[in-house]
This record gives sequence, structure tokens and C-alpha cells, in this order.
Amino acid sequence: MTDNRQDNGSGAAPEGAEENKLIAERRSKLAALRARGPAFPNDFRRTALAGQLQSAYGERDGEWLDANPTRVSVGGRMMLKRGQGRVSFANIEDRTGRIQLFVQKDSVGDEVYTDFKSWDVGDIVGACGPLFRTKAGELSVRVESLRLLVKSLRPLPDKWHGLADVETRYRQRYVDLIVNEASRNVFRTRAKIVRYLRDFLDALDFLEVETPMMQPIPGGATARPFVTHHNALDLDMYLRIAPELYLKRLVAGGFERVYEINRNFRNEGLSTQHNPEFTMLELYLAYADYSDLMDWIEKAIRGLADTIQGSQRVSYQGREFDLAKPFRRVTVEQAILEHNPDFDPLSLRDATYLRKFCERLGIPVQPHDGPGKLQIEIFEKTAEHTLTDPTFVYAYPAEVSPLSRASDADPFLTDRFEFFLAGRELANGFSELNDPEDQAARFRAQVARKDRGDEEAMFYDADYVRALEYGMPPTAGLGVGIDRLVMFFTDSPSIRDVILFPHMRPE
Repeated sequence: MTDNRQDNGSGAAPEGAEENKLIAERRSKLAALRARGPAFPNDFRRTALAGQLQSAYGERDGEWLDANPTRVSVGGRMMLKRGQGRVSFANIEDRTGRIQLFVQKDSVGDEVYTDFKSWDVGDIVGACGPLFRTKAGELSVRVESLRLLVKSLRPLPDKWHGLADVETRYRQRYVDLIVNEASRNVFRTRAKIVRYLRDFLDALDFLEVETPMMQPIPGGATARPFVTHHNALDLDMYLRIAPELYLKRLVAGGFERVYEINRNFRNEGLSTQHNPEFTMLELYLAYADYSDLMDWIEKAIRGLADTIQGSQRVSYQGREFDLAKPFRRVTVEQAILEHNPDFDPLSLRDATYLRKFCERLGIPVQPHDGPGKLQIEIFEKTAEHTLTDPTFVYAYPAEVSPLSRASDADPFLTDRFEFFLAGRELANGFSELNDPEDQAARFRAQVARKDRGDEEAMFYDADYVRALEYGMPPTAGLGVGIDRLVMFFTDSPSIRDVILFPHMRPE
């Protein structure tokens, strides 16, 4: 059977048996190619890219192109093919855009033209010839030589409907990137965001570093780790849940401004906001506190908006955000009272009252949960999802902030904040706890929680305590979720839309 998509350019990929027939036909074509010589040549070299040609010659008329012959070699994936008789057209796509090929039998010869007629949408080709304008006015290459570089064995999805199935887009990202320009733009934007943050920090004299991704003690966050085993050392190791404790060791060592753009791993559920492997920016700044970091985030978010969008008005999921307005700041306890009008403000730290309130809301609690943990359970259940506009929630309880500096004014609280935008947390920052004895006591409290069955509680890290005993200057630390930040600036509803290869159940 003939793959008619080469004539109408539709790119339609049939399903089931029909698709298998097309694959079998393409394999037969590949076998014929192998019989004639190298089927996957690697000696073709481009002299120009499609986007560069459109930019340099897109405004030149046909007369100018004829008077100033410009011969180019272009290569890319054939995304459309049409024509009959002695003349055909094809659109090829490279990393910068598309360019049209004008293929005449008289120019390329009978044998090449016959071969070309049998090529399929999805094949990768190379072509040489001068630029000109067709009668329809489209900048094109008048092909003088043409080669098949890679035979595509699988038909592409329908060009009109794209790769519509979301799960297939995630599982076969390579196909998604071939046919969906919007997906390619998401990951281009992601790269711009990371580049902006690096440039921003480098300009402030931060040092980019790398810390271990396999750790003997997982620390820096309360999360369930992935466990592996190092055979040579006969030692259980953990994929890091955060680089925090290593970065703060560096601050103690004299690197007063450090950051890492890192991969973290947490053995938790999957959702539109969570992937077990994710990217964070984590930074530490000596002689600063958490309020300095809140100011830093406001400046960085606005700078990103100007760089990515060209405006501080950003549209996300049908809602417009004006990032030029001052970001709101509210304490955890204020947020609880705002979203629970029947809450007794005099009972904010009464464990018995908080436990009953949680039960009324259907929040499961543990017998060992203290008032600070119960407060956060209520906040996350009733208030967090409502924080649509840029909001800093600060003054977190010490019970849930084992690495944060306690407030001088109120030891129940810490100098910590979380930054929320579009109803989700994007960043977590605090003044760092640099009192080694206080840190040791907090680690012991975490170990007690772990002994009572809390799988997310921290381990005791004796070496980190030893580093603090040498002395770490007053420091502020911040973690920013890169994936969620990219979701916002690319109008993506799911974290899987902004991770090239998200984790999924096996097919």
C-alpha cells in the first residue's frame, strides 16, 4: 500500500493495523536503501539554518534574489510534501524554523526525483541550491541536489490535531517536540528562566557550586528519600532531598554567597504539582536575613516577567497577574484566622483545640503532632490554595522548621517564609539556624518523630552540627522550585508540561 500522506502533506498517523502497514512499508524502503549503500549517511553539512535565511532574506524580493544568487545547503525533517508531475514542494524544519524546497525533475535528475517521490513526511533530508521566490511569493530553495539522510520508520501524528493525547505527549516527548511548536517553546522558555537566574546571581557575586546527589544522611528538608546501596562501601545511600546542609557547610567554610541549580528526589506521590525528581535553585547569603530574601524574590520575579514576557502583567490559566504591585505579606496565624472566621484567636497555640478543629475539617493528625504542626495542617487545608496573588506567608512554627532560626520576639515561631503564587508554593526561605546546640536539639526532636513513625522526619547529622560548631555567620537561605516557576511563566497547568521526561507508570 502507498503512504498517501506524501502527496497531501497531512502527516496523519493512522492507528492499529493501518499504522503497522505503513511502518512495514517504510521498513521495506529502508531495506532497499541499505541494498544501495550507506542508509544513514553522515557526510552532509549545512551552510545555513531556516530561521537565519528567513531573517536575512525574508524581505528581499525575487528580482534581488535573482540578481544576487545565494547558494545554500539546508537540512531538516520533512514536515510537508506536495506536488505532482515534474515539480514538487517540500517544507523542512530545523531547530530555527522552516524553509520550502522547490524540487524539479529537470534540476535534480530522473533518479533522484523518482526517489524523492517515494520519501515520506518525517524523513530527514539535505538539499543544496540557490534561494528564490516562488510565484506565490514564498522564500524557497531551488533544489539542485537532494539527499535522504535519515529514513523515518514511524508516521508522525496528524498535523491538524497534533499529538493530542496528553499521556502520549509525556511518554513520547520526542514526538511531541517534533510536531508541537508550543511544547518546544515551553522548554526554550525554561532555559531562559534558568539562564536569567544564573546571570542575576552571578552579577551579585554568588558562586555556583555542586554538592553530592548521593548522601549518607538525607537532610535539608522533611521528606521521604529514595534509598540505594553502594556496594564497594557496603553503605546505604540516599538520593538527596535537598542540598541545604552541604551548601551551609560551604558558608561556614567561607563561601559567603553560594548557589546550586540542582536535581532533588523525594519518594512521594505524583500530581500536577509534584514529580519525584525535580529542579530547585537553592542559595545562601551570609550577613542577611529572611526579609532580604523576600525583597530579592520580588525583584527577581519582576525581572523574569520583563525578560520572558516583556511586561509585568502575566496571564496564567485565564487569570491576569499584575506583578508590579507590592507582594502581600501575612503570617501563618493571620492566614488561618482570615480563612477560618469561626476559629478562636485565643486558641491558636492550644493543641487540644487545634486537634479538634483538624478533626472537624477531616484532617488526619498524629498523636505526637504539636500545635505548630497542627497549625500548618489547618493552613494547608483552608488557606494555601486561596493564595492566588503573589503572597509571602511568614512566621512559621519552629516545630515544622527544624533548620530555621527562632524568632527573637517569639520562640514558638521562626524567621521563615514561603512564597505563594497562583495557589501554589514557589519558594521557601528563612534566616538560618546557626546555633549548634539549638540545631542539635532540633535534630534530636526530629529523630524522636522518626522513631514514632514519621517517615519524613530528619536524621541527626552530626557532621553538620560539627560544622556549625566551627561557626557559620548569620545567613539567609532560599529554595525556589524551578519547575513551578516555569509552569507560571509558560501558562502550563501541570508540572509534567515543563519537565522533558516526567516520571510515569510503565506502559
